[in-house]
Amino acid sequence: MKSVAILKTLGAALCLSVACSASYAQDNSASAPAAAMAAPATSAKKADRKLGYTVRKALSKAQGVDVSNITVRSHGGAVTLTGTVPDEGQIDKAGEVAKGVSGVTSVTNKLTVMQQ
Repeated sequence: MKSVAILKTLGAALCLSVACSASYAQDNSASAPAAAMAAPATSAKKADRKLGYTVRKALSKAQGVDVSNITVRSHGGAVTLTGTVPDEGQIDKAGEVAKGVSGVTSVTNKLTVMQQ
């Protein structure tokens, strides 16, 4: 009797291990498109970050623009400037500098004058 119970247990363990290894070895073609889409999204984010950094650097080098309260965001070549500047003239100047950066397709200027 004991040998029959042992054989049943071993048989069940064998079936379980075969079932687990079969599901593990299945083709992951369904997840392949998701992995392929992750790489372009990552490179697009890197390009957006790099463009934002380049615009920020150009703004910091521009004479007469205080960049301490300006945030630069970019997405696919479109740049958005947000934050505050000390005077009205810096708003237009910052927009023109951002438009002059290579890779910028459009600029949305949401800068405001800082209340003192």
